[in-house]
Amino acid sequence: MRTKPELSAAIRRERRAALVVNAHSRHGRRLYERARDRLTAAGFTLLATYPVEVPADLEQCLAAAADLEPDLLIAGGGDGTISTAARLLAHRDIALGLLPLGTTNNFARTVGVPLHLDAAVAVLAQGKVIDVDLGLVGSRRFTNHVGIGLSADVMLRTPPRLKRATGRLAYPATALTLLTRHRPLRALVRAEGREHEFVTHQLYVANGGFHAGRPITADADADDRLLVAYPVGGRARHELLRDTARNAATGHRRMLGDEPFLAVRQLWLETDRPAPVEVDGELYGETPIRIGLDANALRIMAPAHSPDR
Repeated sequence: MRTKPELSAAIRRERRAALVVNAHSRHGRRLYERARDRLTAAGFTLLATYPVEVPADLEQCLAAAADLEPDLLIAGGGDGTISTAARLLAHRDIALGLLPLGTTNNFARTVGVPLHLDAAVAVLAQGKVIDVDLGLVGSRRFTNHVGIGLSADVMLRTPPRLKRATGRLAYPATALTLLTRHRPLRALVRAEGREHEFVTHQLYVANGGFHAGRPITADADADDRLLVAYPVGGRARHELLRDTARNAATGHRRMLGDEPFLAVRQLWLETDRPAPVEVDGELYGETPIRIGLDANALRIMAPAHSPDR
């Protein structure tokens, strides 16, 4: 395994990369050719390119790209694409390059990669390799968050026909329908010798610093050896809507030491009834679950000024 400066130097010198773009993502199909052309113009030798039209093929294409042993594997797409690539590249001598082509691009925002395509390519060409933490739920790594409550119920119950007809609008539409009859959860979080109880319709445990494209707090990031657990609202349904809006509007002004945030290295979470769990937007299983950290598990190409702990 090369050091981070050695890998950075190899990327800048050799420009050996592979490109995988989720052409099913919000901007992926339209921007695939532009991304390939920009990378070539920046001097990258692309060992292979994969425009992935079928989401089920994404992991296989990422694995094929990694098998070519590039110095840099460039993944273009939304948070689901980036999360899949991160799981594949954990503890490998390959840096992950980000082309944020999704809707919220939470992980790219967390690590400071710009959302404009040309600026993101400039980071790949002129940035440096840093390493960041990944979350762990069971043996599964994640970049952004674990969701327990309404968000997982929505993923479980959104009709496929509605998703095909309306795309991402299917999820908020299903959420509003489910919320009218959704029962709050009593969640018990055990961490660092203490117990914390929340009664809520939605609980998140985040590794990164952004959710739904907005800051969780001003000081949350993916390189601090911390998870942040927080409920959204309390027992009443209207509190979920109120706190969702509040978090979006004020996250950049709040800190991890503020209520209701709980910043810890690992935790055990159980609920008063088995509750579905989603991990980075994919259904995972049910509570109870243990969530921890895989510190400095992933190497990424980040802006040259990025801190690296």
